[in-house]
Amino acid sequence: ELSVPEEFTTRSVDGYEVHGWIIRPPSSAAVEVPGPGLLCIHGGPLGQYGWGFFDEFQMYAAAGQVVVGGNPRGSDGYGSAHAAAIVGDMGNLDWNDVQAEADFLAALPEVDPDRLGVMGGSYGGFMTTWAVSHSDRFAVAVSERAVNNWETMWSTSDIGSWFGPVYLGADNLSDIEAVRRQSPITHARAITTPTMILHSDEDWRCPPEQAEQLFVLLRRLGVDTRMVRFPGANHDLSRNGRPSQRVERFDLILDWLGQHLSD
Repeated sequence: ELSVPEEFTTRSVDGYEVHGWIIRPPSSAAVEVPGPGLLCIHGGPLGQYGWGFFDEFQMYAAAGQVVVGGNPRGSDGYGSAHAAAIVGDMGNLDWNDVQAEADFLAALPEVDPDRLGVMGGSYGGFMTTWAVSHSDRFAVAVSERAVNNWETMWSTSDIGSWFGPVYLGADNLSDIEAVRRQSPITHARAITTPTMILHSDEDWRCPPEQAEQLFVLLRRLGVDTRMVRFPGANHDLSRNGRPSQRVERFDLILDWLGQHLSD
């Protein structure tokens, strides 16, 4: 049984309207009320969640989680000003909007606000790491194929020499402090949230060293963490990877969420 996405709008701290989608567990799912909620953050950042079938949302909802996926500033589909709002200041307005989405999710009557998860891949992984570096409200996190350190991304990614500077408004030569300020790894010592890190071995977009830096730091800090690397897979594993690895990925995520979002 599939769930039908429902639109929602909420307001960020500065009054800016944030639009997104709720996917509730289907009627056939055995769910608790109130139960866990899961905030999903899309990649890009120039991407968007929309009305339509998305296997990930359906899987998590069928597992009993109320899923919210929003389109914070930086997303596509809401005009050029919305898309460009985060340039030169990543982790500010977009993070405010993500927090507004989390507030919306936590306020739903069927959601236990103490049992929230957060996850995302690529830019969504960046924002997931950023979220647990700046808040302890989430009970669990899954950071996938993430950008964690723009400073090293600059010289290791297949798009690092131009993509980072476009969004950061700086590069390693022009303003290294701006690069570091907008890197989740700079703030990651504050993480206490159990965090699973997923990455593909042949990801040239967000290279595996991005995952390794975060994993080593969290282990040294004593944070509950796990890292899984997928051999032979690339940045698009979750979309068009080998079926066996896509199934394995879902199993890993559902198990990790289940461990940390159970009552």
